[in-house]
Amino acid sequence: MMNRRRPERATPRADAPERVPGGGRSAPGAPAGPRTATASCPPETLSRSSGAARTALGTTGDLRITQDGPAHDRAVERGAPDDGPWIFEASQDRPAPGRPVPGAPARDGRLPDAVLFDRDGTLVVDVPYNGDPRRVRPLPGAGEATALLRSLGVPTGVVSNQSGVARGLLTRRQVASVRDRVDRLLGPFPVWAVCPHGPDDGCACRKPAPGLVLAACARLGARPSRTVVIGDVGGDMAAARAAGAEGVLVPTPATLPGEIAAAPRTAPDLMTAVRLALTALPPDGAA
Repeated sequence: MMNRRRPERATPRADAPERVPGGGRSAPGAPAGPRTATASCPPETLSRSSGAARTALGTTGDLRITQDGPAHDRAVERGAPDDGPWIFEASQDRPAPGRPVPGAPARDGRLPDAVLFDRDGTLVVDVPYNGDPRRVRPLPGAGEATALLRSLGVPTGVVSNQSGVARGLLTRRQVASVRDRVDRLLGPFPVWAVCPHGPDDGCACRKPAPGLVLAACARLGARPSRTVVIGDVGGDMAAARAAGAEGVLVPTPATLPGEIAAAPRTAPDLMTAVRLALTALPPDGAA
């Protein structure tokens, strides 16, 4: 059967992975001319205040994350995207990435290394190209679901397409302000991996490509093979699959029937999805 591209909806969601009929993956091209890539340095935050130097995160496959300075900060504030994903980390007064919350029971080999969430339509109500933190509304059960993971010491993160940046509708500061609001309502999430590119930019990070999942896993010290991605569209599942992670789909009215049929697992709500994520993997070290 010939694949047909689905027309964009009248108010396309800011965080939607590229749609692929039947939930399949449409592989983007290789990134064009990255400015720099460093394979050896450890992951560091890119979420510093404007004017701060940026430390390269390194290379994950063909994913390249650049090192830039003040001129670059001014460019992204105007909406010009990076070559790679934007990485935001929890502030120092919040639990450290990959660490159990205080008082949480010890983790064991039955739990995932990490659970990563899509943002719009999964954690919060989908408001297309939202740059206003006052418009952030958690979806039912999101607080309880994320709290369950923290109580078990399972690291969490957010992986989000934000093509509004490439379209000139969002700035980095607006993306960060919405992220801060979500963190205050549902977090903290130790890591956010955000793709600022558009569907035709040929980057390696925009879902359904695996770059956001791989970058978040690297920041958390999580193995992709023991990571679960929870999202509401087929591109979220394709990104998980391409990264070697597991996926759980929580369908919404925006989810296509083919995406539901192709999903490895589905759940009617976020709490059920988290419970599935906790049992989706075999015990660590099992054959």
